[in-house]
Amino acid sequence: MKIKPVTMNPITRERWSRFRAHKRGYWSLWIFAVLFVICLFAEVVANDKPLVINFKSDWYFPIVQQYAETDFGGEFEAEADFTDPYVVELIEADGYMIWPLIPFHYDTINYNLSGPAPSPPDRVNWLGTDDKGRDVLARIIYGFRVSVLFGFALTIISTLIGVAVGACQGYYGGWLDLFGQRFIEVWSGMPTLFLLIILSSFVEPNFWWLLSIMVLFSWMTLVGVVRAEFLRCRNLDYVRAAQALGVSDSRIMLRHMLPNAMVASLTMMPFILSGSVTTLTSLDFLGFGLPAGSPSLGELLAQGKTNLQAPWLGLSAFVVLSIMLSLLVFVGEAVRDAFDPHHQK
Repeated sequence: MKIKPVTMNPITRERWSRFRAHKRGYWSLWIFAVLFVICLFAEVVANDKPLVINFKSDWYFPIVQQYAETDFGGEFEAEADFTDPYVVELIEADGYMIWPLIPFHYDTINYNLSGPAPSPPDRVNWLGTDDKGRDVLARIIYGFRVSVLFGFALTIISTLIGVAVGACQGYYGGWLDLFGQRFIEVWSGMPTLFLLIILSSFVEPNFWWLLSIMVLFSWMTLVGVVRAEFLRCRNLDYVRAAQALGVSDSRIMLRHMLPNAMVASLTMMPFILSGSVTTLTSLDFLGFGLPAGSPSLGELLAQGKTNLQAPWLGLSAFVVLSIMLSLLVFVGEAVRDAFDPHHQK
């Protein structure tokens, strides 16, 4: 049985060629993808546990399984602390350990600093430590992952809701469209950031609680463009012909009208993603974001504001956020040009 190779239709191939022709956006996508993949496997890059341990000819993998100190000849049955010199001596007496590139987790406190925390960059802590003695680079890697995953989740959920609402309003019109528009006008006029702060103060925020709250105010971004496309398409001949043949509304909306609306939606998604990351960073900076101690770029910015004598804190978070948001904006510009019919060859 032969497997047919996946081929792109001429329109998709043309859009992909226009995207690749946009050098800044094309290379920004690759750079962002590489950074995201590295941070996605943050436990392998930055961890206070060895990647692999060979002890008495047996193999151990501490980053995926917990081991007691007694497994290596120690005295306690609690989980082994691989930064303890006693445990290190036990293992190296009959084996060896392979450590990650950065031997710190995001919550690991370095008790062997040469001075008071926050300490400046050195050979051990490449970007220094924060005011609690935690490695800044490790917290940036984990914070980058949290920010991007949060942005992806918020963008996907908001897009699904916004496209569904805009499609229903544009296709059915009438009272549904009228009341829907009035509700969106009222809901979008609310002070979003203040409402997020108020709602976040009721309970201890976490990743999913913040995501749920922000979805309430983020789904309206795509409603307007999807609604306008469906209003335009519902009067076209092929839609009226499908209705006359008895095709169901859901099939007409999904198969015949939605592809036209997805062009505008896809061009806006990178900008929605960058806005989601910015909002999460703002909440963390103000202290209403992720729980205390979580790896967060906003929390690192807040530490930089508090500790002006340690400029590496604010500068590190600023540079990472600038690079991340710039890459997303460049990708968004390339996607917009790729789907723009005026850029066709």
